[in-house]
Amino acid sequence: MRVLPSGSTALLVELDDLEEVLALYSALKDHAPPGVLDLVPAARTLLVVTDPSRRSLDSVEAVLRDTTPRRGERTAGELVEIPVRYDGEDLPGLAETLGWGVDELVRRHTEDEWTVAFCGFAPGFGYMTSASRSWQVPRRPSPRTKVPAGAVALAGEFSGVYPRESPGGWQLIGRTDVQVFDLDRDPPALLSPGTRVRFVEVGR
Repeated sequence: MRVLPSGSTALLVELDDLEEVLALYSALKDHAPPGVLDLVPAARTLLVVTDPSRRSLDSVEAVLRDTTPRRGERTAGELVEIPVRYDGEDLPGLAETLGWGVDELVRRHTEDEWTVAFCGFAPGFGYMTSASRSWQVPRRPSPRTKVPAGAVALAGEFSGVYPRESPGGWQLIGRTDVQVFDLDRDPPALLSPGTRVRFVEVGR
């Protein structure tokens, strides 16, 4: 664990991999030390935002170093179902690359329960990992300049839903009408760290 100051009110904890991040996040989420206002996980870091009027950064760092990570555990949030039409333009080629066939790829994607590990890239974009941990998907060799909002995609160990039109290099396997980010909703983001997701096939 490497702990670095991030401005005057936060600490950035650098860890070896995502599993270590989630283990520490799970331990702190349920028992956040006094003075900790927010926890923001990422692929290999955890940002700990504090209230300096309540606790010094040195004191928070000491607590972090004494915290026992919950290895193999994740913060379990609500379950969200996302209906997907599996007609993504990368689906046939990706299925061939993985050696599964289209039906097998769709079956595995819908049978797995996914959990949002962290958010980023764009507001509302959740990086989801599966309980089976069986996904290792190559990114496209050349990113697209425009990926439509609602596109359901895979890359590496992650699945995600694009919240708005944007560039992207993930493999597109389908689309959903669910708005994962809506400023008129409270909270705007449908997905947050710990949210569990089931993808439901509604057509091809």
